[in-house]
Amino acid sequence: MSFSPDWLALREPADADARSAELLGPLREFLAGAGELTIRDLGCGTGSMGRWLSRRLPAPQRWVLHDHDPALLAEARLNLIARGPVSGVETREGDLTGLRAEDLTGTSLVTASALLDLLSAAEVNDLATACVAAGTPALFTLSVAGRVEMTPAEPLDTAFSAAFNAHQRRGTLLGPDAPEVAAAAFEQCGARVLTRPSPWRLGPRQAVLTAEWLTGWVGAACEQDPGLTRHAGAYLRRRLQDSVEVVVHHQDLLALPGAAS
Repeated sequence: MSFSPDWLALREPADADARSAELLGPLREFLAGAGELTIRDLGCGTGSMGRWLSRRLPAPQRWVLHDHDPALLAEARLNLIARGPVSGVETREGDLTGLRAEDLTGTSLVTASALLDLLSAAEVNDLATACVAAGTPALFTLSVAGRVEMTPAEPLDTAFSAAFNAHQRRGTLLGPDAPEVAAAAFEQCGARVLTRPSPWRLGPRQAVLTAEWLTGWVGAACEQDPGLTRHAGAYLRRRLQDSVEVVVHHQDLLALPGAAS
């Protein structure tokens, strides 16, 4: 699945505000004394996770960026070199779900943002197995949690939300089940798992992002349940005219291998 650079740029401030800083303390403690860090960013997009995280972890750092889109990889590399305290940036184009423990040799941290809900349970289990077997901690942020709150509320919110969640689960994708499945997978491998909420909070200052997100949210819901299409236009107009405030719930997860309590 590909995302446009414009959409990734639009959401980056909301992502940065939402990610849980509480998980960084235990992560920094785990990484203490490790020397130069090698950090793998899976599904890096334009590199927003690297820009956010690199300034919050000890330097020096070397980043390895994984994505299937070569244009996004090139942009992420340039952005991270220019804006992050890093000593080197490498790129890896291709399928990021095939990583095994041996591929993570020398890796200090595996991280990703808004990725787990796009994977299957088998892919998440394989990723957890690889990280824990390699002794590599993992930080996954902004996994959708399946809950959206709008103010003011209206009756159709529930129907659109249910259809959107079903769309997120299409095929073998985990969608909003990802946080629970990932936590269980890492715990079963023997890791200590910490989770924290990381909600988007969208109000008048994020009107452009709210409109773009809401349009995509309604579109996905209608794709899943065509019966909602007859309501979609009027629903969107009301929502945007009401200057609706939205909380889109996500969850962040930190897994520390060999640290299960």
